[in-house]
Order: sequence, then C-alpha cells, then structure tokens
Amino acid sequence: MPPLNFVVITPVRNEEGRIPATIRAMFSQTLRPAQWIIVDDGSSDRTPRIIGEAAEKNPWLQLLRRPDRGFRRPGTGVMEAFHDGFREIREARWDYLVKLDADLSFERDYFEKCFERFQTDPKLGIGGGVVCCEIAGVPVPESRGDPAFHVRGATKIYRRACWDAIGGLIKTTGWDTMDEVKANMLGWRTASFPGLQVVQSRKTGGADGIWRNYFKNGRANYVVGYHPVFMAAKCLKRLGERPFGLVALALACGFVSGYLGRISRPEDRKVIGYLRRQQFLALLGRDCLWKTPRAQPEAQAR
Repeated sequence: MPPLNFVVITPVRNEEGRIPATIRAMFSQTLRPAQWIIVDDGSSDRTPRIIGEAAEKNPWLQLLRRPDRGFRRPGTGVMEAFHDGFREIREARWDYLVKLDADLSFERDYFEKCFERFQTDPKLGIGGGVVCCEIAGVPVPESRGDPAFHVRGATKIYRRACWDAIGGLIKTTGWDTMDEVKANMLGWRTASFPGLQVVQSRKTGGADGIWRNYFKNGRANYVVGYHPVFMAAKCLKRLGERPFGLVALALACGFVSGYLGRISRPEDRKVIGYLRRQQFLALLGRDCLWKTPRAQPEAQAR
C-alpha cells in the first residue's frame, strides 16, 4: 500500500468506562494516524484524565477540551465538537479524514484493511466498518435495515477529494445522511465494508433511550429533506419493529416536530431534490440509492 496520511477526530462526553478500549485499539493499529484529535465535550467524569495520560506518551494524540454545557446534545453537540477538532488539524496534506466514536473496539489491522478498499476503488468517497454489538460474546451487526449507501456515523472515513467536493459536514443532526446523499449526487460511491467490524460497547442511541433516539432520527430525516410520503412509508414499515409501534411513532413525531418548530434545513435544493427523486424511485421499486449500492450520478466527481 502506498504511503498515506490520515487524521482521526473523536468527539467524546463521559465515556470513562469505554474510551480505554478505543485508545487500546488505536494504539495497536498497523497503520497509525498522523494526528488523532479527541474532543472532550464537557465531560464530568475521568474521561479527560484518561485521554490526557495517553496523550503524554503519544504526541500524535491531542486532547481538546470544550466547556460543559450541562447536558447532552445528540447530533448537534457531536458536530460542534467535531468541527472544533477539525480546526485543530496540523497535517495539511492529509489523504483521509476519520470521524470515530469513543466507545468502539476493532482489530489491529482495521484501518489498513479499510484503506485497501479505498485504494482499489477510486470512486469510493465515504466508507467504514460494520457497527456491531456483542451478544453472548459474539459481535452481531446492528440491524436497522440500513440502505447500501449508508455508513454509520460511529465510524466514517472520508477521502480527501470527496470531502472537498461535499464541502464538509453540516453542523446539525442529519449530518451522517446529508454527506452521503451529496457524495452520491456528485458521482462518488459510499458504502460500509462487509467483514470489517467495529464493536460498540453499547447499542447505537443507547445513551438517549429508545424514544429520544428515534425521535432524533425522525428530526434528522426532516432536516435532510425526506419527502413526507417516503417518511410515511418508512414509519409504516417500522410498525412491526420492537417495541411494537414505539419506533414508528417516535420517528413520525420527530419528523413532524421539524415542521411544527420550523426548524431550518440546509439551503441546498439540489441535494434535497436529488434525495427526493431517489426516494420516489424507491417507492416505485426502481434502481436508486435504497435499492442498489449506488444510483446513477447526476454529476461527475472532480
């Protein structure tokens, strides 16, 4: 594999029991980042101390501390911390940017194998491993019916050219869908990597609870521009998901709350228009982002 530089940004808040495993996994990697920026988003536990002690022995690890706002801010808070970390990047010639959560563990060759996928596919713009939870000691992929183009926000790798093309990430909930939709619109491919697993110490959204997590997801669907008809179909499909009816109701309430609260959306009509065309193709059973690994691009990647 040719030499490459990558930078990792990890937003974290009150993860003293989980972040040691992530630090161990990163330190054991066959490929290490040029810079790993961990942004502490106002932790009140020992998280900053654990990171600081690790950073003392590893100059490529940097701790950045933010003041405590007094509460968790899912989605938006993560992106505020991420953007603060992005401004701290010293490696001007980075090839890949990684957004990595602080409650993950992974094999020592995880990044090496991820970058092999990027090296063999020049059109791959965003990728990452499959997020799993351990059940009886066995990693089991989280199953939420994710479309083939989706890469979980817990572990996302951006190719530099794709990152520049999409203009970075929006600073609000829905960021981890908007980036992929825009990348596909511009001719890039986005995909998770079967066989490459990252193990999450708690289920996605576990810190927020079922209702708050899916309400947040419904709000995110509004923010990125989901069409109401497609959203209704999504909620109907989720009616049979345990706990029965709760997931669908939370998604619907989160989505409607965007209209009632007149929450702003990114002012990118091209991306929202592209997303909605793909959604109607999905409802018609045609090839689209939801039915195939990627849809036909409307513009070529530069």
